[in-house]
Amino acid sequence: MQCVTKVVPKEDYHLLVTFSTGETKMFDARPYLEKGVFTRLKDKQLFNQAYVAYDTICWPGNLDIAPETLYDRSRSPLP
Repeated sequence: MQCVTKVVPKEDYHLLVTFSTGETKMFDARPYLEKGVFTRLKDKQLFNQAYVAYDTICWPGNLDIAPETLYDRSRSPLP
């Protein structure tokens, strides 16, 4: 399993994610902003509080996204 080692919130609800494999990928969180508890992440201040814990990305209020989802649904960042 690929574990998250670093996260940097970016513009337009994207996350720059570094994995234990050494890869850095961009995750687009916008599709999740209309689903269940993730609607709270529409608050940019909360979204920008993303941090790494338990090998994945978390936010205050017990929000997290599975590391497999982050890895599988991310793309290589543009140079």
